[in-house]
Amino acid sequence: MRGTKMALHEMDLRIGVGEHVAILGPNGCGKSTLIKAITRELYPLARPGSSLTLLGKDRWNIFELRSALGIVSNDLMAECAREITGREVVLSGFFSSIGVWPHQHVTTEMIERANGALARLEADHLADRLVTEMSSGEARRTLIARALVHNPKALLLDEPTTSLDLFAQHELREILRQLAASGIGIILVTHHLSDIIPEIERVVLLREGRVIADGPKRELLTEARLRGLFGIPVSLARRDGYYHLW
Repeated sequence: MRGTKMALHEMDLRIGVGEHVAILGPNGCGKSTLIKAITRELYPLARPGSSLTLLGKDRWNIFELRSALGIVSNDLMAECAREITGREVVLSGFFSSIGVWPHQHVTTEMIERANGALARLEADHLADRLVTEMSSGEARRTLIARALVHNPKALLLDEPTTSLDLFAQHELREILRQLAASGIGIILVTHHLSDIIPEIERVVLLREGRVIADGPKRELLTEARLRGLFGIPVSLARRDGYYHLW
């Protein structure tokens, strides 16, 4: 539930460790709610037969869970928009906070791992720059580095290209392709088909809080399916492993 609204209905979904999956649907379909359920910001209603298991466990210390899952969301993007450096954004991933606070002890190893995460994303130059002086694309890189600093089993991305220009979108997708090739699991939540990198082969279609289809990308990304998903006539094209919709 989100307030008095039933956000997800009879959700039945299994995602394997290391799998690359896109959750696709229009605004308000429950995509972000699903991400918040995975990260334990929201919980399923207590009903007979209702359960949510993450990495083989149904109970977690929330801080341990956030070390196993790397999260990149627009909520985090908004929280980061203040006078902290790129390195501080990445270091905050160790504490599940935004920024580093006086009571938090930063070790030399943490600094080395934060620098390594930034280097992995070719963002070393952002380490000492304030987030308020970064472009949206640069700030998104520091958030991805923050998500990767623990070497998580999966990366959860909620509408990752929001507010990015065309060049920044391209850069981000190239980063995601490299991460997918490295073996990390990727769960991508979006309503933009062009966000679905070629390495993602499975797509889950979500509408009005329900899974209406789940299967191979080549079978589900058709004009007929997408017309039903978004409720309008659409045209579909494919190029270089990417799908484009208008």
